[in-house]
Amino acid sequence: MRRLIALPMVAVLLVGGVAAAAPATGATTTVTCPTGWGSLPEDRAAPDSRSLVNVRTGAHPCFDRIVLDVPGSSAAHPVSYHVRYVDTLYQDGSGQPIPMRGGALIEIVAEAPSYDVNTGAATYPGRAGQPLPGVDLTGYRTFVEAKFASSFEGDTQLGLGVRARLPFQVFQLDNRLVIDVAHSWTATA
Repeated sequence: MRRLIALPMVAVLLVGGVAAAAPATGATTTVTCPTGWGSLPEDRAAPDSRSLVNVRTGAHPCFDRIVLDVPGSSAAHPVSYHVRYVDTLYQDGSGQPIPMRGGALIEIVAEAPSYDVNTGAATYPGRAGQPLPGVDLTGYRTFVEAKFASSFEGDTQLGLGVRARLPFQVFQLDNRLVIDVAHSWTATA
């Protein structure tokens, strides 16, 4: 017979592999979230492109994040991108619709092909219409589904199914393009 041991004052919550202790008194912590984001398209033009090597995601208290790893990019040498809500994701090149789940759909197009432009060798293993390799969205509050759409004429296209049309922001860090989608339109989580 197994015996359960109760800790009366502390409940341990495991979130994404990180342990956090919280008093068992029923007290809640209010998180103030960034404001000023919107849901209109965001675009940036840059003079040259680099190859996409990975796509990863992360869940945060106020938003879910998707990161496109593009070595050699930075604020001084950004990646060109177009991020916008669409009704249907149509694959670049073929025009074929790619079915996506979610209450709303974000199309991400980055001028970062998933192949080396000099050799043609694949730098990211995405396949048209398939979930993003290595991305598991289980437990995310906003993200529902993420798919690779295409890498066509130097651009990589991704689809991101989200719970609803929510505000987002796009920004460039060293070696990565970041898209955050808020959990809500309010300033608290």
